[in-house]
Amino acid sequence: MKKKKGLIILEVIGLLLALLWLAPFYLMIVNAFKTKKGIFSDVIGLPEEATFENFKEAFVDLNFMNSLFNSLLITIISVLIIIFFSAMAAYALQRNSSKLSKTLLLVFVAAMLIPFQSVMIPLISIFGNVEMLNRAGLIFMYLGFGCSLSIFLYHGSLAGISKSLDEAAIIDGANRLQIFWHIIFPILKPISITVAILNVIWIWNDYLLPSLVLSGENETIPLRMFYFFGQYTKQWHLALAGLTLAIIPIIIFYFISQKHIIKGVVEGAVK
Repeated sequence: MKKKKGLIILEVIGLLLALLWLAPFYLMIVNAFKTKKGIFSDVIGLPEEATFENFKEAFVDLNFMNSLFNSLLITIISVLIIIFFSAMAAYALQRNSSKLSKTLLLVFVAAMLIPFQSVMIPLISIFGNVEMLNRAGLIFMYLGFGCSLSIFLYHGSLAGISKSLDEAAIIDGANRLQIFWHIIFPILKPISITVAILNVIWIWNDYLLPSLVLSGENETIPLRMFYFFGQYTKQWHLALAGLTLAIIPIIIFYFISQKHIIKGVVEGAVK
């Protein structure tokens, strides 16, 4: 009886937390269909008359197709490069049991504790005058900032893969690169998807770093969203409509890959 009461309490708490988590999404979607006057008259309630004009105007003001292309290009290439280098680095560190490997892993883990703001000014002061920085430079920076967590997750997952697989492949005549790409990397699919999801969400929504690097036609969706907020006016109806459009690709990606998230996190953090 006590266990049932405990389960009921946990379910109620979980339901309340879920409602709390969904509240911002509800406010965003509901208010995206309201006029500017309708938002300020009633923020929480449903729109009296839904309008799609906000989405049409936001689509044009955001230069949405160009901004979407920039966001997709930067996010996809950055995530692929992070997965590529992080998986190989973690494999080399995990299969080498020397003190140097353990020290390098500790350095990568410690790098996760360094806030971006502490390196922001030196980073821009060094690379700020590079003419070709833009998207290529931003992708290079994402590689540096995203590798620490990714290497940590891959390293933990690799600890659960027996070295006998490597030894058997070596006996069959495979080299290290062939062993990694044809045997080890396919086994790392769950953790690779987890790494992809974590980095996609971060890079897709990032505003600060792109704002320091990108300009003009290279701007991503988060940067274009800033144009709805001027010094004397804030166009919340357009901003919320733009946000609704912006999160659609990331939600689709998340639901396609969600079944691998828990499995990947457990493999990377526990093993």
